[in-house]
Amino acid sequence: MTGSGTHVTVLLDEAVEALAMKADGTYIDATFGRGGHSRNILSYLGPSGRLVALDRDPAAIAAGQALDDLRFSLVHRAFGELRGAADESGVSAVDGILFDIGVSSPQIDEAARGFSFRHDAPLDMRMDTTRGETAAEWLARAEVGEITEVIKNYGEERFAFQIAKKVVAARSEQPVDTTGRFAALVREAVRTREPGQDPATRSFQALRIHINQELRQLEVALPQALELLKPGGRLVVISFHSLEDRIVKQFMRKAANADALPKNLPLRADQLPKPKLRLVGKAIRPSEAEVAANARARSAVMRVAEKL
Repeated sequence: MTGSGTHVTVLLDEAVEALAMKADGTYIDATFGRGGHSRNILSYLGPSGRLVALDRDPAAIAAGQALDDLRFSLVHRAFGELRGAADESGVSAVDGILFDIGVSSPQIDEAARGFSFRHDAPLDMRMDTTRGETAAEWLARAEVGEITEVIKNYGEERFAFQIAKKVVAARSEQPVDTTGRFAALVREAVRTREPGQDPATRSFQALRIHINQELRQLEVALPQALELLKPGGRLVVISFHSLEDRIVKQFMRKAANADALPKNLPLRADQLPKPKLRLVGKAIRPSEAEVAANARARSAVMRVAEKL
C-alpha cells in the first residue's frame, strides 16, 4: 500500500513463495484488493491451474474485471464466506489459500469511503457499500457502554469511555455523521497520545473493525480454510495489527497441536488425535527496504502453515 491511493501489495513475492506454488494447482486469494497477489499467483500457474479470488468491496470487484484470464474467477463475497465462494466457483479442495487482511490504500485514500480522519467526508466505513449499517448510523443509536466497549476492545484506547460520552452528548445537538466531526470529538476527549500519532487513530480503527466485523470474519474464515485445503496445502495469512495476528497465531498453534486427552486412556499410538497443521517457519515481516518504500507495510506480519 502507499499513501497516494495506489495500492502496493505488501509481501508480494514472499506470500506467493510461501504458497509453494504448483503449476497445476488450485488456489484461493481470499482478499483480492487490487489484485497484486492474484496476478503474481497466476504468473506461476500453468494452463490447467486455477485461481479463485473474492472480495467484499464492489470497487475491488470492478477493478478485477480487467483481469481477463480463463484460469481466474472473482466472487463478490467477504472472506468469512470462503466456503460459499469456493462452492460458487465449483471448487471443493485447494492447494493454497492466501489472506491479506486489512484495509487497502484506495479505501483509505478515497475520502468518500469515510475510513480516514485526514479527509472530511461522510462517516461510512463499510467495505461493502452495498449492504449493512454505516459508522454514522451505528454512532447515532449506540449507547455509551456499547461505544466504549468497541473503542476499548478494537482500538485498545484507554480513553474509550470519555470518547463515548462525548459522542453521545454531541449527537443530541448535531449528528456525528462525518469523519471530521467524529475525529474532532475524539481529539477533545483524548488527553494524551503517543508522539506522532493522531489522537483519532485508535478510534477510527476500532469503528472500522466493528462496522465490518473484521475479527469475526477472520475467526470464521480460518476453519473454513483448513477444511478446504488439501493435505500439503498451504495457509498464508498477512495481518496488520495485533488483534488480527493474535487470532491467526492462536488458530495455527492450536491446529498444530493434537487435542489433549485425559491421562491413562487405553489408546494405541495410531488412535491418538493428530495435528491438523504444521507451522512453516517463523512469522515474516517486510524488509527494511519494503517499509522504506511503503510505510503502510511496517506493521505487516505473515504466518504460514501447511495442512497435514
